[in-house]
Amino acid sequence: MASSPSQSRREEKARRRGEFPSAPEPLAVPVFDSHTHLDITVQEAGVPGPGDPVDALITAAAKVGVDRIVQVGVDVASSRWSAALAARHESVLAAVAIHPNDAPLLSDLDEGLRVIDALAAEPRVRGIGETGLDTFRTGEDGFAAQEESFRAHIAIAKRHGKALIIHDRDAHAEVLRVLDSEGAPDTVVMHCFSGDAGFAAECVRRGFHLSFAGTVTFANAGNLREAAALTPLDQIMVETDAPYLTPVPHRGRPNASYLIPLTVRALAATRGDDLDDLCAAISANGERVFGGWR
Repeated sequence: MASSPSQSRREEKARRRGEFPSAPEPLAVPVFDSHTHLDITVQEAGVPGPGDPVDALITAAAKVGVDRIVQVGVDVASSRWSAALAARHESVLAAVAIHPNDAPLLSDLDEGLRVIDALAAEPRVRGIGETGLDTFRTGEDGFAAQEESFRAHIAIAKRHGKALIIHDRDAHAEVLRVLDSEGAPDTVVMHCFSGDAGFAAECVRRGFHLSFAGTVTFANAGNLREAAALTPLDQIMVETDAPYLTPVPHRGRPNASYLIPLTVRALAATRGDDLDDLCAAISANGERVFGGWR
């Protein structure tokens, strides 16, 4: 149903103020957020409620059926923070890494990778990422460092038996080239999948999991919906990448895990799945990829 002019004006005012959207209808079958940044959400967007900001974000998600979260590090500091949060919070698991756009900027990449390797041994660190390649934000002078870091993260994931979480921006063919040459770990997650149906088919054929963010709800994202439609039920996941990529109808406002139901419902409609069946499959995929939260 189309929104009224007054609703549209309220939404636009809220967007300009950067307010968190209202909570969507809860899911009957719980799911998990495969990729979020609670620390960045608090730093950049605040929190949708009173009390401890991180606990408030986790509680808000649980109220709508998003009962588990993978908190993802992007550098040494945030990876340490993520591991510490997961160690004390039963609904949170952690992923640790140096982001591909940060790798060329480090004065001592090897030392950063040593820290990530040490954190990877912690029992509630279940993912190595986000790592990968990004030709959108990093110029040619940074590609060598990006690839060196990516290959090192692949080795860390294989050494510790953890899922590898891939950041791929405008680098589909190069990501596959590196994974094929190194030998991919047993479990690979294509975070915030951004390719078309052809690239999705290549990833599915390799056994990778495809994680879809709020971008799949955007009007201009027909390629993502085609990719989602062909992804097998046992290889699909959902994420926020919060505080970014807020799903429609709240695009432009801060994102958080409690908005996952909007993306899941869009995926169910795109794929023709029963919503509860899709939620159950996503949840089972999370347990298989990351292990149990509790």
